[in-house]
Amino acid sequence: MTVFQTEIHIVTFIFIVLESLLFSHQLIFYLQKPAEKHRKYYLILLFLLIIYNIAGGLFPDESLPLSIRLQYILAYGTGFSMGAYFPYYFYQAFNLTPIAFHAKYGVLLFLIAPFVIFFCILYPMGVELRTVIYVGLTVPLLYAFYLMYKIFWAIRIRYKNRTTSVDAVLSYLAVCPWTLMPPMAYLEVEQLTEVLLTNGGFIIVTVLFIRKMIGESRKEFEILDLIQTKNNEEIFYIQCTKIGLTKREVEVCELVRNGRTYKEIGEALFISERTVNRHIQNIFKKANTKNKVELLNTISGK
Repeated sequence: MTVFQTEIHIVTFIFIVLESLLFSHQLIFYLQKPAEKHRKYYLILLFLLIIYNIAGGLFPDESLPLSIRLQYILAYGTGFSMGAYFPYYFYQAFNLTPIAFHAKYGVLLFLIAPFVIFFCILYPMGVELRTVIYVGLTVPLLYAFYLMYKIFWAIRIRYKNRTTSVDAVLSYLAVCPWTLMPPMAYLEVEQLTEVLLTNGGFIIVTVLFIRKMIGESRKEFEILDLIQTKNNEEIFYIQCTKIGLTKREVEVCELVRNGRTYKEIGEALFISERTVNRHIQNIFKKANTKNKVELLNTISGK
């Protein structure tokens, strides 16, 4: 069953509407607190999924004022974009450092590059679509299974002390449907099956996202409660712990708070001024600040 005289299945349309509402809702929260990077990564993933659902359900349609070749390029392009961004999302949102190379470069080499070569260059030049699909998706297909293994391995390391935790199990389940995207494109499965699998994976991702946001909110409230009963010195150490500073970074941060110059900090800690600057840059990054004024406001609980 399709809607509005298009090729979009009714189930696809329902997902598009619900996910568009969810996107609007989360966008409001992100605009209120743009420092929440996890929410930003989630919004990008959600936006790509909505576009993927629209393009995958709408194209190809001969009644549209676009060439069939362009429609196929757009449809497969949204799928490749989703597949390429998903590892990066897991890398950033769940701190899966073992897949850093794949999240930043591997997907470009083994997913985006084949798409550009076969779908954006050879297909417009006249190569048949079936040939483009079977040959152009071979490398992405093999890479998808290898990447699934790497992500599973990274998740296991991330939750090595609690491999049976809810987060670990949900992470495993969330990865599987996205790994099936290249095989589904290769086998040209029907729209309904593809939509149920990919959006099912996203539902699990959403559960993980909500769990993480709830956990972070609880920590913020706990810290606020502590701050109300602590003096300035205690607040300083609470904030340093919150943003994840190392012992040395706390020492540097404390001297910055006391108005010391980089040279004076280096002399006090017996390190070079260059090393002090490196510590300061790491502190800025962890505290999500750009200068000393913002840093001092953050560590003072303002």
